[in-house]
Amino acid sequence: MSEPIKLFQYNTLSALMSGLFEGSLTIGELLEQGDLGIGTLDEIDGELIVLDGKAYQARGDKTITEVGTDVKVPYAAVVFHQAEVIFKQRFEASNEELQTRIETYYDGANLFRSIKIHGTFAKMHVRMIPKAKEGARFADVATRQPEYTVDNVTGTIVGIWTPEMFHGVSVAGYHLHFITDDHTFGGHVIDYVISEGIVEVGAVDQLDQRFPVQDRKYLFAKLNLEELKEDIEKSE
Repeated sequence: MSEPIKLFQYNTLSALMSGLFEGSLTIGELLEQGDLGIGTLDEIDGELIVLDGKAYQARGDKTITEVGTDVKVPYAAVVFHQAEVIFKQRFEASNEELQTRIETYYDGANLFRSIKIHGTFAKMHVRMIPKAKEGARFADVATRQPEYTVDNVTGTIVGIWTPEMFHGVSVAGYHLHFITDDHTFGGHVIDYVISEGIVEVGAVDQLDQRFPVQDRKYLFAKLNLEELKEDIEKSE
């Protein structure tokens, strides 16, 4: 019997949205749990992109840097990606069109999936969350996040598809980040047009969720769940 494929998630999106931005898990510890994924950095300083076992930080000034193993994260989700479905996208398609095609390969609606798309994109529209002090509402910070659109770039989209029943633990649907092959542009994917590429969909058998159990701010935080649901919808 093969080993189960585990999605490792550190913390919850709801905790992040409520203003708990302090990093408490190192990149080194995170990469022991997966080679593909997404997240953010300490003080929500940009977008975390995990690709092929390396971690990159996309900041609002459009810089991309590889992240050292001692840097900490407040939230991330990674998996050792194993493609269950691979197909070639041979013609131009919007993100909505491609995602509709991807979902025809899903076995039901209640399992996580890992997503990896390498290709050439006629348009790529991303944003990067700006650094913020702990305690600020994520939704308020998100109103001033920079957005950029570039044309005709080659790179990789990585991310996780989350079932509706886990909304709040993560964001339901697609949570995708992008990085170019030359590591000069990337961020949280808003929308795109793919010209052609290779799409990989990975299975996830188990969710391994860890919490910052040594962080007293997390342990005793009072969360307004209804407000957080609205904030997630606005921000993601």
